[in-house]
Amino acid sequence: MQSFRTELENTVVEKDIIELERKIRLFKDGKLDEDKFRSLRLARGVYGQRQSGVQMIRIKLPYGKTKVNQLLRIADVADEYSTGKLHITTRQDIQIHYVSLDRTPQLWAELEKDDVTLREACGNTVRNVTASALAGVEKDEAFDVSPYAHAMFDFFLRNPISQEMGRKVKIAFSSNEEDSAYTFIHDIGFIAKTKTVDNIEYRGFKVVIAGGLGAQPYLAHTVYDFLPEDLIIPYSEALVRVFDKHGERARRNKARLKYLVKKIGVEEFQRLVELERKALRYQTFHIDHEAYEECNRPEPLAEEVSVEVDTVDYKKWFDSNVVAQKQSGYYAVNVRLLTGDFTTTQARSLAKIIQKLASDEIRFTIAQGFVIKFVPEANLKLLYKELDKLGFAEPGADSTHDVTACPGTDTCNLGIANSTGVAGILENVLRDDYPDYIYNKNLKIKISGCMNSCGQHSMAAIGYHGSAIKVKQRILPAVQILLGGGVLSDGEGRISDKIVKIPSKRVALSLKTILDDYESHSNEGEYHIDYYQRQGKAYFYDLLKGLATTDDLVDTDFIDWGREEYFKTEVGVGECAGVTIDLVATLLLESEERLASAIEALEAEAYADSIYHTYSALVNTAKALLVSEGLKTNTQAMIIKDFDEKYPNKAHFKLEKSFQETVYAINEKEPTKDFALSYLAFAKELVKDAFVLREQKDEQAV
Repeated sequence: MQSFRTELENTVVEKDIIELERKIRLFKDGKLDEDKFRSLRLARGVYGQRQSGVQMIRIKLPYGKTKVNQLLRIADVADEYSTGKLHITTRQDIQIHYVSLDRTPQLWAELEKDDVTLREACGNTVRNVTASALAGVEKDEAFDVSPYAHAMFDFFLRNPISQEMGRKVKIAFSSNEEDSAYTFIHDIGFIAKTKTVDNIEYRGFKVVIAGGLGAQPYLAHTVYDFLPEDLIIPYSEALVRVFDKHGERARRNKARLKYLVKKIGVEEFQRLVELERKALRYQTFHIDHEAYEECNRPEPLAEEVSVEVDTVDYKKWFDSNVVAQKQSGYYAVNVRLLTGDFTTTQARSLAKIIQKLASDEIRFTIAQGFVIKFVPEANLKLLYKELDKLGFAEPGADSTHDVTACPGTDTCNLGIANSTGVAGILENVLRDDYPDYIYNKNLKIKISGCMNSCGQHSMAAIGYHGSAIKVKQRILPAVQILLGGGVLSDGEGRISDKIVKIPSKRVALSLKTILDDYESHSNEGEYHIDYYQRQGKAYFYDLLKGLATTDDLVDTDFIDWGREEYFKTEVGVGECAGVTIDLVATLLLESEERLASAIEALEAEAYADSIYHTYSALVNTAKALLVSEGLKTNTQAMIIKDFDEKYPNKAHFKLEKSFQETVYAINEKEPTKDFALSYLAFAKELVKDAFVLREQKDEQAV
């Protein structure tokens, strides 16, 4: 259990893992509040699972990039600590399930030996940065966005401004106007652009913000048509700082950036972002895209090597899964996986194949598959044959046939219905009855186990999410059908409309009804997204409402796909500390920890980081005192304001100015050593006084 302490070379990572181990022990001993432990655990990629006593581990892979050695390391870890199965998410991550909480520190340490992290894969953090899977090889891309996505990932990893926000922030990069990374559903989206001035080409990005899916989807707002490349990280940092301070914290369902922007408006939000700029460590941030490590380029097989393949099947695969790269003579291959699942055995075989025939990395995709790049034309047939042996040569990658689905009730606490079972049924229907849809890249089908849209159903041409219908005294598994969503272009899209809820066992018939209608009545070349708009929501309700009847149910309708028992709505068993914890004491102790982090950053001359750690300690201390008075603490801005109202006597806390003025000096002062020292000194005194006040209240209570 302790071996990682000596084996890890990175002391920052080692400290991180030791901290997780310590907090697990405190939680199990009843000395750490469950909510606080959950926050720390999630920020380390450890997520509670539907099944009691085990965890889901999310591995954070920036924009899905994974080297062969990293893939092999993940496979070894999944075998040792889990069940030997891997799941690709719509954020280009890998998840493994059924891991013991006690073993998560060692698991993390094993992954870090090949520079694979869990840090901030879950929780109220900046999540994995996603990007176009074909970035770097697309013929019509403005430029390769990979270096920029990687720089963004590096900048926010362990950044103190994004460790414990009200909710998560998601960032995406698209290489061109096709917007294959779906920037319009992200908190921050970047679309590559170039601008020529005096015959000099400059790089930059169109920037969209405050998009999101979930139970209430919102389309992103454009804030810049062209933001120069060296300003994207300063802008993102300022945005995250504003969200951290002003975002909702008490009501989780209102705690995303989209709600804050809706509440105060885009112009006011941008004004607050501008106010943060003075506090930034970097006013500009140069990203050296020329230094970015490119893939290796393998030599083609000798011409005399002959490979026999089924001509018809190979052509389907080539036409639907293979893309000619902008690098002459090379091809990228999209690989389709049912519901994003594969085994460690397949992963190891894949590693051997690509080492021989392609570049030494793959890119996991938001369609829950992966891309193999730099395949010489002479290697394609042998690659196809080897992939086919693994079950990885199904045609129709990123097409209608390539159904996206979250894990649903297989493992998720929030799942209502078996989304993976529904996905399998629909893929069977498509394979048997609609074979030509392997070439349709515009009509996407997406499924989630509940309304929260982890399967991205809210932006699908045809979407489904798990639900339930009460029929007399029984509960019927059901799906909500949504239609009309998808990508338009250049950061714009459409959110799908809810049409009708039907019993789950009629999902295959619903798909046939929708596709048959489309084929019969659409104009030649008309995309489904446009066909839906032309016909209108009422038309599709009338088309599908007959499937919603519950008059002719049979007994098997009450059993969900892939299950044997009768359906019932329930969430998995969560974790429990087993004792009541003093939340105020926990908050104050956490303030001390943040002061320690501020001191550590100050000693490392990371003054901006030190100041933000100090700011967090100040807000946390104020929150603790307000909580002790039974007051609400919805946002950091409200905490700071309410503290002055509750404690107007400045002398009590040795305040020369109001608490607001003192705390918000972070926005007015540049991040210098002198300011970091004075800010820290004030925070130390406040925390010390808060402990004294807390002790006095405890004595009075006795």
